[in-house]
Amino acid sequence: MDPRSLTPVLRVLRVCPHLLVAGLLAPAALRAATPAAVAAAAATGAVYAVGSALRAVRESRPAAALWLGALTASWLVLLAVTPDGLWLAFPLYFLHLHLLPVRWSLPAVAATAGAAILSYVHHGAPLSPGAFIGPLLGAAVAVATVLGYQALYRESERHRRLVEELTSTRAELAAAERHAGTLAERERLAREIHDTLAQGLSSIQLLLRAAERALPESSPVAAGHIERARRTAQDNLAEARRFVRALAPADLEHGSLAAALERLCETRGPGAGPRVRFAVSGTPVALPTPYEVALLRIAQSALANTVRHAGAQRAGITLTFMDASVTLDVVDDGRGFGPGSRTPSPAGGFGLPAMRSRAESLGGTFTVESAPGQGTAVAVALPLRSGGVG
Repeated sequence: MDPRSLTPVLRVLRVCPHLLVAGLLAPAALRAATPAAVAAAAATGAVYAVGSALRAVRESRPAAALWLGALTASWLVLLAVTPDGLWLAFPLYFLHLHLLPVRWSLPAVAATAGAAILSYVHHGAPLSPGAFIGPLLGAAVAVATVLGYQALYRESERHRRLVEELTSTRAELAAAERHAGTLAERERLAREIHDTLAQGLSSIQLLLRAAERALPESSPVAAGHIERARRTAQDNLAEARRFVRALAPADLEHGSLAAALERLCETRGPGAGPRVRFAVSGTPVALPTPYEVALLRIAQSALANTVRHAGAQRAGITLTFMDASVTLDVVDDGRGFGPGSRTPSPAGGFGLPAMRSRAESLGGTFTVESAPGQGTAVAVALPLRSGGVG
């Protein structure tokens, strides 16, 4: 950490351990008042100062272990000279716990406490419970403080990562919702144009053709007006259909529904989910754009559910054209689900109700068959009118 980025409180906290060590070494040297005690205290202080200034001690555990070994050795010499050196055991506890891994720091703390007790006995001080309880209690406080702090720090980091992930997820969901809303509005406009304007212009064109055939041959002026009106309706119908195509999903811009479904299956490569097989049955016919959009979206949603939730090895998409309807089947061999379950969609809603609503809005039917361990089959059928052209 860059010292320049520290707050005043943190700067004081960084200085406090150094002041504590100096405050414990000075009385040990002064009270003993012997050259040996002064030299041992000075050596211990020098070793501590050099290690505190070295970046390698903070960044490398081998270097930290080497420094702690030298510091402990000089402290043991001080203990042998004066019993007042045992008070330095308390900051040593924190250094061991801070710089060494737990499997090494706990034995080091225990050994330091034992050395402090032996020093007290070695210097002939009267034995009392305090001689044993003091160093052991100090060691216990140090262990509880450091390990508790580390646990709080890990919990704080976990919460920070969770907040970051939540923020990122919310941003992604907001973007996905905006994109989904844009696509839904485009599809709604395409459906409205197709079902109202385009159908109305088509009906007008048919009525004008009927009126044109019903006119007597002696009415060339009226026939000319009807012909111009019919051509205008035909041009506007073509323009409306161009609008509908322009509002269709990008997957349908450069090909048919079958081609878009085949590309959807091909994107599921190794590691991207189950192997997906696509097949077309019957004679393909031109479908209204809302039909193509609905079937493609249902296939995408069903396949997404298969990839994310089913745990399937194989899946299949079948598009079937029949005389009166077009059907889409999405089948997988995954884990399935019970009748009371609902499969969540990737966008965070429930995919099955959304697929059902999309199918029923076009007058179709939507069915799901599934059981635990038996896979899932999704089927949608849409009615065809006039050979599939609406």
